[in-house]
Amino acid sequence: MRLLSPLLASLLAIPASSRYIVPGGRWLDTNGSVVNAHGGGITFDEKTGKFWWFGEHKTEDSPEGGGVSVYSSEDLATWTPGELALAPVGGHPYISPDNVIQRPKVAYSSETDDYHMWWHADNSTYGLLLQGHAVSSTIGGPYKFVDATAPLGNWSQDFGLFTDYKDGRSYALYSNGDSKDGRDVYITSMNKNLTGLEETIYRFPKYDLEAPTIMQTDKSYWALMSHKTGYRPNNVVAFRADSLSGPWSQPFIVSPLNTRTFNSQSGFTLRIKGSKKTTYLYIGDQWDSNSVWDSRYIWLPIQTDESKKTLELEWHDVYDLNVKTGEWKPIKGKTYGAKQALTHGDAYKQEANFATDGMILTGISGNESTVTFTGIEGTGKPQLVSFYYQNTDDMGFGDQPGGTPDRIGGAWQLRRISSVVVNGDPASMQTLYQRDTHKGIILSTPLQLTLEKGRKNTITIGGLDNGFGVRGADLDRIVVYPSEK
Repeated sequence: MRLLSPLLASLLAIPASSRYIVPGGRWLDTNGSVVNAHGGGITFDEKTGKFWWFGEHKTEDSPEGGGVSVYSSEDLATWTPGELALAPVGGHPYISPDNVIQRPKVAYSSETDDYHMWWHADNSTYGLLLQGHAVSSTIGGPYKFVDATAPLGNWSQDFGLFTDYKDGRSYALYSNGDSKDGRDVYITSMNKNLTGLEETIYRFPKYDLEAPTIMQTDKSYWALMSHKTGYRPNNVVAFRADSLSGPWSQPFIVSPLNTRTFNSQSGFTLRIKGSKKTTYLYIGDQWDSNSVWDSRYIWLPIQTDESKKTLELEWHDVYDLNVKTGEWKPIKGKTYGAKQALTHGDAYKQEANFATDGMILTGISGNESTVTFTGIEGTGKPQLVSFYYQNTDDMGFGDQPGGTPDRIGGAWQLRRISSVVVNGDPASMQTLYQRDTHKGIILSTPLQLTLEKGRKNTITIGGLDNGFGVRGADLDRIVVYPSEK
């Protein structure tokens, strides 16, 4: 499959100066490079007054054992990269480029005045199922490897770390593998200096879940976890309890059914205690198995209702978050629907009772069968444009050998790819990745485009080759957002 050129990749990205959080965007750091911190966690450090984002550093050559990257920010939107917080070491039994270094999390120990990193440590066949531990005197690192151990003699797969803001105690969260003797998720207390685990507080039995994270409100604990479907997203579930030791509720889905948690996987939640409001963020990963190193991030506000005992993720294409006050607000855009679009070639408008205009734009393929939105108002400066689409592949192309994964032996593909051209200028062409959704489910993905000032702009969408054809996803509408002030 054709890879993006560095120039095209930069055109697709959300700039480092952006104040806004754009779920699914291609975020750039302050050096202009794509943020590379997958499966990560965010630690607010009182000493520096900054948020620190630790994540898996993935490259095309080393998608698993690239070490742990670190970024710092004062506003959760502008990220400054540091050196690798934990660098791989050739030939090392646990942190070599051939090892698995996944889901790193960092917490501060007031007992010893240092910082402790923990992660899922494994080999390429997932035969170790250990927890790695490293330490640093400064939050940005570098971290020195200490050991990789089996927690209380158990297996450990996906790793999470939770610190209770009321008493400062930290807890390891981990699933114990896929065997018939595993498929549990554990909450285990850590000792005060964060160098080891003490005792299991609770075990979620046989739910066969992974990617655990715990969010704490004034009245409740909420545990979010993902089903085990590899790189295919699924419906993340949550549990609620009054105490970490339980009893915990039955699991319930946290986003609209069949959105597959807006094509993301859980991994972390962040509490932002502001001067006016406390906001909670879902920190998820939008994995891409075709190019894992280019996977995106889905960060969304979390809404809870303590009386109804519910938790829901709230989707917004673009929102502005003030970490000082804890307040956030969605950014409003202008919608252009399918009725306003022009179709070309074999593209056409089809009845769809679930769509915004009661119709959907389909048959988009190559550069001949396209759709064009006209009369689009621009500012003359870069603007975010969200493309709302339906991808009916349901994790597989129907004309592929074996059919879709809904059939026995079915193959699957995680995305379609479209081309986007502004005002008919081939030089403006950008690539739009459209992840699988579900029949009747409409999701969105953003691009940053530069539109001319005025109301005479056009945006044309075609199809690009993704290795399975040149078809783009069906389109429902586009939403054009104002330039940042």
